[in-house]
Amino acid sequence: MSLRKEKAARLKLAILDQTVKLIGKKSFADLFVDEICAKVKISKVTLFKYFPQKEDILLYYFRVWCFKRTVELQDKPREGLTGVQFLFDRMSEEMEQHPGLVLYWLAYLADMKRTPKPFPVKAEEKKLLFPDFPAVTSLEIMSLDQMAERFALEAIFKKEIVKTTSTRDITLLVTSVLYGTILSAHLSQASPLKNYFRKNLELMLKGLQ
Repeated sequence: MSLRKEKAARLKLAILDQTVKLIGKKSFADLFVDEICAKVKISKVTLFKYFPQKEDILLYYFRVWCFKRTVELQDKPREGLTGVQFLFDRMSEEMEQHPGLVLYWLAYLADMKRTPKPFPVKAEEKKLLFPDFPAVTSLEIMSLDQMAERFALEAIFKKEIVKTTSTRDITLLVTSVLYGTILSAHLSQASPLKNYFRKNLELMLKGLQ
């Protein structure tokens, strides 16, 4: 990679890293751009060059999250319902560590004034995130919806799901239950989160098997 592109990639990842460190378990709404800039030692002008809005950092965070899951699945494949459980487990872990990011992301998706779109993760950033992973720069990032759809199709093919319905309907059910579990876990202050996520998944699967 060129020096200029590497520098830009390192800066974007540094902004992301400091955002995650600063936020801890507080809400993303309570985090100020000035705080991030002070930690990364850049101006607001520089930050907005890469992230025109503060919320773009949030979108980048979850795009990187999806990329990490894509790499995990490439390294250790999961199929069907094992893959669905993988998604629920990883999301429960993310909420345990950064509830303010996960809940604000959900709120962002629900905002009618905004059109959710994936924030790009460039080849240089992929390489810096996984320097030892072969051909990581050419790896296509799967969205949460794409991963859920792939696992649903495999589950139907493997007869883990026997109800007669479309792959798309199963995908929508999986993502709906996942999003609902995030919100209900917060409202009920469920603990431990992984058990709560798995219980909701098991209840959903009972209706499909």
